[in-house]
Amino acid sequence: MVYPAAMCGFVGIIGKKQVAAELHLALQSIQHRGQDSAGIATMDADGREFRFERGLGSVVSALPADALARLDGPIGLGHVRYPTIGQGNLEDTQPFFYRQPGVLMAHNGNITNVQNLETSLLSRSIHLMSHCDVEPVLCEFADALMECRRHEHTIDDAMTALSAIQARVKGGYSIVASMLLDGKPTLIVFRDPNGIRPCVIGERSDGSYIAASESVALDVLNFERSFEPQPGEAVFLRQGEAPIRRSLERKGSHPCIFEFIYFARPDSVMHGESVYEMRRNMGTSLAERLIEKGVDIDVVVPIPDTSRPAAAALAERLELPLREGLIKNRYSGRTFIMPDQISRETALKLKLNPLPSELKDKRVVLVDDSIVRGTTLKRVAQMVRNAGATEVHLAIHAPPVSHPCFYGIDMSTKEELFAARFEGGLAELEPEASEALGADSLTYLEVDKLNEVFGGKSRCGACFDGNYPEDVPESARQAIVADRSTIERGIS
Repeated sequence: MVYPAAMCGFVGIIGKKQVAAELHLALQSIQHRGQDSAGIATMDADGREFRFERGLGSVVSALPADALARLDGPIGLGHVRYPTIGQGNLEDTQPFFYRQPGVLMAHNGNITNVQNLETSLLSRSIHLMSHCDVEPVLCEFADALMECRRHEHTIDDAMTALSAIQARVKGGYSIVASMLLDGKPTLIVFRDPNGIRPCVIGERSDGSYIAASESVALDVLNFERSFEPQPGEAVFLRQGEAPIRRSLERKGSHPCIFEFIYFARPDSVMHGESVYEMRRNMGTSLAERLIEKGVDIDVVVPIPDTSRPAAAALAERLELPLREGLIKNRYSGRTFIMPDQISRETALKLKLNPLPSELKDKRVVLVDDSIVRGTTLKRVAQMVRNAGATEVHLAIHAPPVSHPCFYGIDMSTKEELFAARFEGGLAELEPEASEALGADSLTYLEVDKLNEVFGGKSRCGACFDGNYPEDVPESARQAIVADRSTIERGIS
């Protein structure tokens, strides 16, 4: 059975009134975290009725207005999803529901031992209905709760079940759930022991709470950012009551550095840091490398959209003009689905169109956030050259991505990674990689410089240095790699 890893985002809200419309707005604010499917599920105040609406595509198309009208309840979960393994069909769309004892659940991350979980669940006659890796977690949680008692579950019961989850479930995850505990509607939030995937809690003056993957979901609904659950921490939220925080096992703090480089919205705040300022600092540090290498350029051009803050800071440090040399069409489809090379190149130009007036007869440096597979960036470099640039240089505000990610970012096999094709340090890698991309030079941000930008704090940068905070056995890696080969994704 295939279990799709997912780059995705969740929102959970508990309040006095109907929450479906607010969930819908919050999901739109984190739409960048997943565009393949969206879902909302609600629970009534008595914990007796649960309602669901799920669909494929963006939030607006998957969850139209008439669907929201059917979602009653003062507590609910929302989710947007981008599957990185498997097809991501409707049955894999979150949130999920388990009848005994009546619990909703959604997550962001990747569970690495799903095959072991499936086998264990089957030994207890618990069968899965989807290919989504949050479903076995939900089943384990519900089964552990029912072992505590058959009904009228308490927070202590939930902690017992969450301890069982920590012992059985491996990977990187932030999870939100809702159910009755101590007879009260309760929003449950918990993170893996390494705190790899992000999560933030917000509070409003009316006593409502929100839990979300990014702080931008709080901003759109006028919630004040309260705190981020610690690694291995469980938080229980109830309308009008103070949060109840309980500690589970903590192995360390290893937030995903790729959230800051690429995945999160620039106006988000994560781990007390502005994503926008972090990207600017990356750009400034990258400019120092260009100065050291003596790269001569005339104009700085960001590859939209993630690289803009870094490109602006780089241009300021080099005292060069920053120009929008590439215009992005925000309504084009994905290039990877095109059946042949001509179609893919046409689709790329539909997505990114050069401005010859800003490129012609100039030595251009293209700034991008990262290189994963390199296919799109190679075509962009050629597109800029065809628009009249005399030289095309590439500046990447991340180190080389040389190792696969098993915690929820779409780069699961070493074979697909561009930088893994080359040996040696940056001095050897950059010239060879530059030639392979058809550029005049290539400059990466060094790992130690990235660490300086991150303030020397502990982080997960396994995709750069191969240091995985949560061990992934070889059998699990092979299963993920085998599943990953079933679908092609178009991240550059």
